[in-house]
Order: sequence, then C-alpha cells, then structure tokens
Amino acid sequence: MQQRTSINWFFHCFLAYACTFIVTLVQAQVIEVSSVGITVSDIDRSQKFFTEVLSFEKVSEVEVYGPEHDRLLGVFGVRMRIVTMRLGQELIELTEYLTPQGKPIPQDSRSNDLWFQHIAIVVSNMDKAYLHLRKHHVQHVSSAPQTLPEWNEAAAGIKAFYFRDPDGHNMEIIFYPPGKGNPKWQKEKIKLFLGIDHTAIAISNTHNSLKFYRDLLGLKVAGESMNYGQEQALLNNVFGARLQITGLQASGGGPGVEFLEYLSPNDGRPYPLNARPNDLIHWHITCVVQNLDGMIQSLRALDYRFISSDAVEITENALGFKRGILIRGPDGHAIRLIGD
Repeated sequence: MQQRTSINWFFHCFLAYACTFIVTLVQAQVIEVSSVGITVSDIDRSQKFFTEVLSFEKVSEVEVYGPEHDRLLGVFGVRMRIVTMRLGQELIELTEYLTPQGKPIPQDSRSNDLWFQHIAIVVSNMDKAYLHLRKHHVQHVSSAPQTLPEWNEAAAGIKAFYFRDPDGHNMEIIFYPPGKGNPKWQKEKIKLFLGIDHTAIAISNTHNSLKFYRDLLGLKVAGESMNYGQEQALLNNVFGARLQITGLQASGGGPGVEFLEYLSPNDGRPYPLNARPNDLIHWHITCVVQNLDGMIQSLRALDYRFISSDAVEITENALGFKRGILIRGPDGHAIRLIGD
C-alpha cells in the first residue's frame, strides 16, 4: 500500500511538472520573425551591394560596444557597425565587427554544409533579374536560373538562382508562378525585387529540427516537398542532390524558415563548434517571443546550446529591442530571441 502511494505521488508530481512545462512552452512561443542578420567584413561594400544590386533601402545605422554586447554575443571586446536594410516588408541586419574580426567563410563551402544559410529574394521576372545580376558581375553558384519540373507538384514552375554576395554568403532569387508561394508575391509586379520570402538553412535531420523550430519555438509548417533531379543539382551546385524541404512560418508574419535536408549526398560538414558571431559564416534569425524568460527556461530544460549566458538588457534601445539572447538550433544555426 505504501509503495502504491509513493508511485501515485511520483506520478502526480511528474504530471504537474509536465503540465507546467507545456503551459510555459505555449506562453513562450515565437510571435514573428522580425529580421535576418548577416556578419559582413566591410559594411560599406555590403550596403552598396544590397542597395545597388538587390534594391534594398537603408533603414538605420548604429555603432555599439560595451559589456552588454559582449555578453549577448559571447565575444569579448566587441565594437560593431550595424546597418538595417529593408526590401518590401522584410528586414535584414548587416553587422561588421570592428573588433575583434572573425574568420572568413571557408572557400570550399558547399550548399550541403551545415553552416549553409541564405535569404530567398522574390523577383517579379526571373530573366530580367538574372540579367541585372550579370550586369553587376555577381559570383554564380547555380550554373543558370533553374525551373523546377512539372512532376514536382509542390514546386512546379518555380524558378530560382543561387549566387554570392561580396563576402561569399549565399543568396537566392526566386520567382513564384501563380498558385505557388505566398499570394502577396502576385500582387506587386512593378518592381523587380519584391521582398524576402524565407531564409533557408541546411539541416541534418528534419525530425530533430521540427522538434526545435515547430514544437519549441512554435513556427507552423507551411509546406513540404521532395526535390531532386538535374534542375535541383544545378541550382545548388551539388551533384546528385536530393533534398527534403520543409517550410515554416511564424503566426505573426515575417520571412519563413526553410529546412534543406540533403538525403544525398549527405556528406555535408557540421557547423564548427568553435564558430563565433564575428565569423563570416554567422547568420542569425531574430524572433520576437511573447515570454522570453519562459522560452529560456524551456531551452535550458531541453539542454539546447546558448551563445549568450542569459538574457541581456540592451541600454538605450540601441539594437531596437530591450532584452535578447542568442542560442543555437540543433545544427548550430543562431537564433536571436528578443522580448520584454
């Protein structure tokens, strides 16, 4: 009888803890994806590239340093120039580390390496956009724009092209035919470059990534496809590419997050464990959270990796938010969580 009472007590305690954890998790989920951040080596050069080549507009610029930024980034002695830029309704944040400077992107990087990340910029006309990029002598990743075939029902007719910015970051321009993608991309046809549809990340396992981005952060699955064949291989410049692709969205809007799991070839290299935010492979996705402390509690309980030691108070609203923390997803990609 005493043993049964002990078991019942343990079960009720466990159930109470589980219920509290689930409630905290639900209350702490992401509201929106507010921007995508990229570390660059020369912010004046990058501004010129995004403005003249891709039609972004500058929103703001700040130069920051101090112990709160050291704690947020896990890097000692930082001094940064940060420029926020807009295309359509979406924002990117370019950061140049004046001190300390980090490592360049490995020259032999491929699209299936797990540090791969890009932004997908929607265009109204692929032929005109490609000619515009050629005029500005961008570095190709794809051999040419690719049209995904009719047999691929989820992606049929989508046109895409990969290229690189001056630092070697991957970029994509993408064209959605009627009936594909977010309907908003069909409304604006006057401009050539329309906005950012998503940021794509190479991952090792879709199931594990869904547990983090969907079940923990609260993003919703918006679409899935299996992409392979000559067009996909030429787009990614990876011979024999076969990808499971999963797109997710925040309920409150912002660019989507797209998983690229290479089923073959699956020899992509892992995200370096010693990588830091001042290295040029660093991107971060900024997510607004309605209960930041609750989210941090859930992340610690599930043993995810932190770049910041804890939530950091940012004085004078220098970065556009009051409190934030940098964490890493299952494959090392950085997420900046911000909130009160």
